[in-house]
Amino acid sequence: MSELRWGILGAAKFAREQMAPAIHAAKRSKLTMLATSDPAKAEPFRAMDSDLRVVDSYDAVLADPGVDAVYIPLPNSLHVEWTRRALEAGKHVLTEKPIAMQADEIDDLIAVRDRTGLVAAEAYMVVHHPQWHQVRDWVQGGAIGQLLRVNATFTYDNSSDPGNIRNTVETGGGSLPDIGVYTLGCTRFVTGQEPERILFADIRRENGVEVRAEAVAQFDGFTLTSLTSMRMALYQNVSFHGSEGVIEVTAPFNPLGYGDAEITLMRKGKATELFRYPGVNQYVQQVEAFGAAVRGEAAYPCPLEFSQGTQRFIDMIWAAEG
Repeated sequence: MSELRWGILGAAKFAREQMAPAIHAAKRSKLTMLATSDPAKAEPFRAMDSDLRVVDSYDAVLADPGVDAVYIPLPNSLHVEWTRRALEAGKHVLTEKPIAMQADEIDDLIAVRDRTGLVAAEAYMVVHHPQWHQVRDWVQGGAIGQLLRVNATFTYDNSSDPGNIRNTVETGGGSLPDIGVYTLGCTRFVTGQEPERILFADIRRENGVEVRAEAVAQFDGFTLTSLTSMRMALYQNVSFHGSEGVIEVTAPFNPLGYGDAEITLMRKGKATELFRYPGVNQYVQQVEAFGAAVRGEAAYPCPLEFSQGTQRFIDMIWAAEG
């Protein structure tokens, strides 16, 4: 396969601003087709490549033999359905997070993936950034001694946009589905551990939609405090606090947008170590990793089983509410 030919289902803002440019920038990758019923929304995509074919139905993308893989940035409530349909149509598929609204929904996707032999994954881009691989090496290598506590925060404010799909129940809105995958998933990725139980869960809602979730989870030997909110000032930070040191990740989830990718290792009696990753685009790396998996060159770093573990964690927090 000389290049992986992509189609996108829907002209979402995130697809326009992040994923379409990443597909164009990635090696051995080409954006071939876009499905949208709004010609105006297609224009920014056409500006990236005048050869882009635009159709008005998702099914047309799935039926086209010139498309090898599809990227799905649809509302959360549609992810399982269209991921399954894409696989059944013979396409590799990368679906925005969360790929499902409940962990058991992913069982079906795993079964279809295995039956078809295609690559299916959640677009959990942070595991493709080298800063997280370094943090994992530090923690699992004992650089901070015994890990005792993780503190992970991701907040923003979209209260001025009530029509946003994140602010409606019907489209699977809420801060945990949107950004809880980051605070919870990064902890699982770094430690390789799963939560044992939820010690505390405080869920705030507006019009039935969860807009703030603070939870404390017990792992083997350490606790995680996770805060996500769609009603607080923009902020993100993750720290790993051990018996002999601390690791701080200051732009953990959106480097290049939120801030520079920097991680700091602080240990008593030793010089502070600061690692910087200027210019690394985790979306481009995600597309290239997906292509490598499709070509059989490497295993995909974030399989559906990993995503199911994070969704199971979210389900545990929902169950502990109240």
